[in-house]
Amino acid sequence: MAPRPHWLFGDQLGPHFLDPRHGGPDRDAPVVMIEAKSVFRRRRFHRAKAHLVLSAMRHRAAELGDRVRYVRAETYREGLRRAVGKAEVTVCHPTSRAALSLVESLGRAEVLPDRTSLVSRDAFERWAADRRGKHLRMEDFYRWVRQEHELLLEAGEPAGGRWNLDRDNREPPPRDARTLGVPAPYRPREDEIDDEVRHDLDRWERAGEVRFVGRDAPRRFPATRRQALTALRRFVRDRLPAFGPYEDAMLADDPVLSHSLLSAPLNLGLLHPAECVERAEAAWRAGDAPLNSTEGFVRQVAGWREYVRRLYWHFGEDYRHRNALGHRAPLPEWFRELDADAVTARCLSTVLAQVRDTGWTHHIPRLMVLGSHALQRGWDPEAVTEWFHHSFVDGYDWVMVPNVVGMSQYADGGRMTTKPYTTGGAYIDRMSDLCGRCAYRPDRRTGAEACPYTAGYWAFLHRHRDRLSRNHRTAQAVRGLDRLRDLPELLAEWEDRGDAPP
Repeated sequence: MAPRPHWLFGDQLGPHFLDPRHGGPDRDAPVVMIEAKSVFRRRRFHRAKAHLVLSAMRHRAAELGDRVRYVRAETYREGLRRAVGKAEVTVCHPTSRAALSLVESLGRAEVLPDRTSLVSRDAFERWAADRRGKHLRMEDFYRWVRQEHELLLEAGEPAGGRWNLDRDNREPPPRDARTLGVPAPYRPREDEIDDEVRHDLDRWERAGEVRFVGRDAPRRFPATRRQALTALRRFVRDRLPAFGPYEDAMLADDPVLSHSLLSAPLNLGLLHPAECVERAEAAWRAGDAPLNSTEGFVRQVAGWREYVRRLYWHFGEDYRHRNALGHRAPLPEWFRELDADAVTARCLSTVLAQVRDTGWTHHIPRLMVLGSHALQRGWDPEAVTEWFHHSFVDGYDWVMVPNVVGMSQYADGGRMTTKPYTTGGAYIDRMSDLCGRCAYRPDRRTGAEACPYTAGYWAFLHRHRDRLSRNHRTAQAVRGLDRLRDLPELLAEWEDRGDAPP
């Protein structure tokens, strides 16, 4: 009996998705890949993201050769019908609820185990049940993952005697430095497949079939397994040693710093999280990387990334609609269009330009510049989530729903994190070089030079004074409102600004 065809989604591109030894399809199963234009019709993605995804899919199809049936169709259903008719198929567990719903609605697809995670859904649910109603905090989960997978352990205890080395990894950038001076990240070379993708995207846009946001510069992220492995190897060798201390820092002329840029190939399935953390740990054990940098990277991949993936499924479909703070304001056009030139605040303008030009910026600009401004302005958290999903090359539903609803916008009221992540300009000034040449001053709350983040921070605390005064993490800050003699002036100016670019 011939093996059933296996349907490969565009974020399931690594060899582990076709490995029968770990729950994959039969070794000789034909492969189906579907490029559905409806995905781009429904959402206005970043142009660089559309390019990366299509390039990665077409590269994978070229690698699979005669084994794959690659169909370009309007919808997934149409593509599947053209590829296999009414035949039964297998598919690895999709990464999004929408994709899983589609697969289940077909009535003829066997869902194989998830191949994207260190922690299975069942294992997470058992861990969550063992918490017996306690909050599912990332720190507890991270320690459990370290123990379960024996990561950075010595005789069963955390290497160096501490699970959490965050206090060693919060350094501001070196004073008067424009860059960290580390080797540049790996940059793949484009080829004829990229040329074809760019030609097709141009043609679709000219025909008015799709619309994108952002710029499609030469591809910056891996689109093949070989490129992804090269990027991982270069990061561990050249950039991991300096990663830890400055992972929360920001420099205008060095947006990448020592970050790995591996989130995109990880989220395309070109890399598995296990191989990333194992290579980092091997570098530490060989004396080629310090413990704090290695622990910081392991925390990002085996801790936060796994935690977010599992919470996406654990919290349920309604989680994306949570809006505990009652924020309803729409996203202004300048933000939706990534119009960095319309913005005066140097930090926000710089970060928006990074997103516009590359579809990427690291976690601190996402959280403390973009997300913080959205939170202070009271923008609709569901709209903010969609914006992050569409505007970032590594943005997927499972990534952005917990990250934005739970952490960035505090829209779940504290189910995921203990406090809102927002701050005044002093934090940005301390952790970056972005305030020095700005028209605004981080210590000014009112007047022409008032920093929009400093004013926004106090306006946010005032707007949610009752709720935040009952939170032990924010109560002291709320009490600070009573010491602000200029609070009425601050609030009046804040309201006058509206949604104009800061």
